[in-house]
Amino acid sequence: MAIDTVLLAVGPMDTVRAPELAETVLEIAEPLDAKVVIGHAFTEDEYEDIHEDIGFDARADDVDPDEVAAERAPVPELAERFEDAGVDYEIKGALGEVSSKVVDMAVDVDADRMVVGGRRRSPAEKAVLGSVSQEIILSAPCPVTYFRDLDVME
Repeated sequence: MAIDTVLLAVGPMDTVRAPELAETVLEIAEPLDAKVVIGHAFTEDEYEDIHEDIGFDARADDVDPDEVAAERAPVPELAERFEDAGVDYEIKGALGEVSSKVVDMAVDVDADRMVVGGRRRSPAEKAVLGSVSQEIILSAPCPVTYFRDLDVME
């Protein structure tokens, strides 16, 4: 199976692991000359919480999700890393329920591989809080590489 497109799905919590996520994606994309899509989905509530910080004054319904994603951490840092590496990339944003929007994005860009990050959680935390990464992995239309923080659970 050829890998032409890699979707790197990120959220604001991925800022701390952005360098590692970029390296993971570059290990896949660079040797195959694959295109990278940096995808960032966000809810209306998230947009309302951050819209002023990123310089947008429009209501959530009136914004271009791609423009919002391009301004939201860790996307600019990742874009710079891919630019420096000479890897073809684009930025996609989506507004709505995060896990389903990321899966829709993978379908829309015809992703051959996805990379998602996550943090270590206990089974009880997953049961109570849910796991966006888990929902994406279980619904993904392509193989998924999961990058997990390696911090030891307390």
